Amino acid sequence: MKQSILSDCMSTIKNAESVGKDRCTVQSSKIVLEALKTLQDKGYIGEFERIEDNRGGKFRIELLGSINDCNAIRPRFSVKKDDFEEWEKRYLPAKGMGVLIVSTPSGIMTHEEAKSKGIGGKLVAYVY
Repeated sequence: MKQSILSDCMSTIKNAESVGKDRCTVQSSKIVLEALKTLQDKGYIGEFERIEDNRGGKFRIELLGSINDCNAIRPRFSVKKDDFEEWEKRYLPAKGMGVLIVSTPSGIMTHEEAKSKGIGGKLVAYVY
């Protein structure tokens, strides 16, 4: 059953990683694109490409086997610039392990980047 495109994307990535696949395909959207760019920058996934299928498109993602868990955060909680540690404790297994993906007025980025820029936002997903 479809929940949200980002939730479905994260579930597909997690399931493909857990069975040892080297690639997977997910639906395309702007938020999925930005989340995939963030995951790629942090080294959780390899290259990804957009495939046009005349129904909105898909992304083919190369998996590196480095994801233990990932998921979308629903509902999207608001986070102030000083409250990231509380959410790290809730969603990540240890300090310095994994990232929270945050939607900010400056775009989608990791919680570390948002902390360094001194901006808050809405929690979108986590990965470790």
